[in-house]
Amino acid sequence: MSAQKSFEFRTHGGKRAGAGRPPRGPRSSEKHKARPAIDPRHPLHVVIRARPGLHLRRRAGWLAVRHGLAITCRRSDFRICHVSVQGNHVHLVVEADTHLALARGMQGFQIACARRFNAQTRRSGGVFADRYHPRPLATLREVRNALAYVLNNWRHHRADAARGLAFDPFASARAFDGWAGDPRRAHLEFVPVVMPTTWHLTQGWRRYGPVSPHEVPGPDGD
Repeated sequence: MSAQKSFEFRTHGGKRAGAGRPPRGPRSSEKHKARPAIDPRHPLHVVIRARPGLHLRRRAGWLAVRHGLAITCRRSDFRICHVSVQGNHVHLVVEADTHLALARGMQGFQIACARRFNAQTRRSGGVFADRYHPRPLATLREVRNALAYVLNNWRHHRADAARGLAFDPFASARAFDGWAGDPRRAHLEFVPVVMPTTWHLTQGWRRYGPVSPHEVPGPDGD
């Protein structure tokens, strides 16, 4: 009489090796986890990444982002108030009334950017990874630090080393009225961002002082 063989009992579902959608590149997407709660009183710092091999901090990338901003500014429930374009990612400071407004606003912005970028570079396909990373800015200090981090992000990446400029030409520095000393910036290109409406982003953050254009942001991910 043969001995009964043991077997591993499995049920449907659960974590399995190799399961799920394969990644689009080495770091193409944020982890699929629950989105943070949206409070319309609090702005958000949002990061979106480009697909591997794409470089956005060039004229084609800048024009694409400006086009995306111009399309998105038609919305009233989702507002992009500041932006900076780095090599393989884009930083945004946004206001969103609801989760749905954030999702649809970001979707529309990314689609508009991708269409203009592809037209400029004569390519096809997606430009951004399939997930974006939003971080709510619940305190006034967080808002002030996020503004400095986004607008001076080029100093964080040392992209300013050979330029000798006071402001990042790939950011919405012209639209920001919180610079220390209010330096002249009329020479910068117009960027179609939207004026903020939340108290945190209009007045509250100023309790912690203006932002110097020479401030170098500390480590905060990208």
